[in-house]
Amino acid sequence: MNWAAPFEELQLGAAFITAGRVVSEADVAAFAALTGDHHPVHTDAAWAAGSGFGEQIAHGLLVLSCAVGLVPLDPSRVVALRRISDAVFKRPVTFGEEIHVEGVVQELRAVGEEAGIVGCRWSIVNSRGQLCTRASVELLWRAGSRVEA
Repeated sequence: MNWAAPFEELQLGAAFITAGRVVSEADVAAFAALTGDHHPVHTDAAWAAGSGFGEQIAHGLLVLSCAVGLVPLDPSRVVALRRISDAVFKRPVTFGEEIHVEGVVQELRAVGEEAGIVGCRWSIVNSRGQLCTRASVELLWRAGSRVEA
């Protein structure tokens, strides 16, 4: 997928795979502090050991946020992350686990002469190839050759 291409050059079915990122205990602690979500399954090792997961896990929204950071959105083309919908958390991400994003363009819809909506399906996958999270993502994508930095 060419992240610098104008909207009118994008193609349905274009696919991409991002680099990976390890989700750490420090990431989870920072996310808990930032959001106020201190659920013990994320922040208390003893409590989490007795949970259905058997250990601490990353917040689902942290995993989704990390995915946004992994996708190489070109700021000269991607005006905005317009919508994230239908997020389904299929498998937990544990501390030290690496994730990456596998995506495909499922919709291209012009919204004027200057931009269009790019609808993608993202799968957040761990290093064992297991699906952790999936979501539909809409990007507002700049058209034409005029690129503003």
